Amino acid sequence: MPIALGILAASGQIPGDTLDRYEFAGELSLSGELRPVRGALAMTFAICKSAQAASATAPAFILPRANADEAALVSEATIYPAESLLQVCAHFAGVDPDSKLSRHKIKALPSRPPYPDFVEVKGQLQAKRALEVAAAGGHSVLMVGPPGTGKSMLAARFPGILPTMTDQEALESAAVQSLTSGFSVSKWKSRPFRSPHHTASGVALVGGGGTPRPGEISLAHRGVLFLDELPEFDRRVLEVLREPLESGHITISRAARQADFPARFQLVAAMNPCPCGYLGHSNGKCRCTPDAIARYQDKISGPLLDRIDMQIHVGALPHQDLLKQADGESSAAINARVEQAFERQIARQGKANNQLSTTEIDSHCQPDGAAEQLLRNAMLKLNWSARAYHRVLKLARTIADLAAAPNISQAHVAEAIQYRRALREH
Repeated sequence: MPIALGILAASGQIPGDTLDRYEFAGELSLSGELRPVRGALAMTFAICKSAQAASATAPAFILPRANADEAALVSEATIYPAESLLQVCAHFAGVDPDSKLSRHKIKALPSRPPYPDFVEVKGQLQAKRALEVAAAGGHSVLMVGPPGTGKSMLAARFPGILPTMTDQEALESAAVQSLTSGFSVSKWKSRPFRSPHHTASGVALVGGGGTPRPGEISLAHRGVLFLDELPEFDRRVLEVLREPLESGHITISRAARQADFPARFQLVAAMNPCPCGYLGHSNGKCRCTPDAIARYQDKISGPLLDRIDMQIHVGALPHQDLLKQADGESSAAINARVEQAFERQIARQGKANNQLSTTEIDSHCQPDGAAEQLLRNAMLKLNWSARAYHRVLKLARTIADLAAAPNISQAHVAEAIQYRRALREH
């Protein structure tokens, strides 16, 4: 459509003096109809944001009608949907007032979307508590346990206890998703949940291509990236997660261009403790040798494991518990506590605990004397790195926030230490 309008204006068939007040996007079919394009929301969001930063007036947008709803999610954007090139030409010709395009107004947005509920998961109180801590502070989690213990069920319900998305976060997430297959307004403020198969390539995970497009980590922006069967992923693919886990974005460089995509996601991963999966199970099935167990767990590199905040064990449930009706807490009850803890973090430091820098950790995560001594002893005994030490402090700060405690005590540090157990301790 932009090319067609440029030709029509250059040949004098439509007036060209007002075209610079608009931005155009749309695929033109042979019949003159306008077809939707990828990235309409990303385009309007970026242009309006740039205009706002420059204290300028953002242009209006003429887009295919199928793109109007998603583009109108940007409140500052003025959207004029059109169904054909003829309608756009009539709008600029201005001969008939009725031929002017009408500004699009989005219908009422949906409320908080429904998620699978934690009440459906039987038992696993320790794992649920760990996920509550992870949700409250934005921490990454690795769940280790035998098959059939509910790791995937827990991960699928994790988005339902995360803090409610702000309008800015929802726009950022929707803009990235619009770059692929478009964004549905019905998913507004719904936390993305991406679960790529373990055969996924590095390009599928981080993005790429001749014209760079976002990968799974960017499509999970402001949501959850779930990696099931973590050791089955190619090791080189997993290593590309190290940078975005720290920085929250990924830069893709090609000979002709460079693209920077946001990737502020929460990593939730799951794995078996050994090749057969039954290490430590009460049925005693495991016959894996120590060398086989070490080789299996070593598929995850130390630097990547060091960047995962929480490493928890999800044990098999006794048969009598499996026969009972699920009677745990609902996601709504857990989410209420998470929201309160998150609000404390925003009031104190303006961000989630997992995003604290080293200097901010020194300011906001100071333990008392007994807690500090316990942490020092654990660091020496478990041979932790400085990164692991700081991550435990941030975990303890989140646990204290859930308890509405102003200071980090020994109990908070003790619980945080339990979430950093080495894999081979399972």
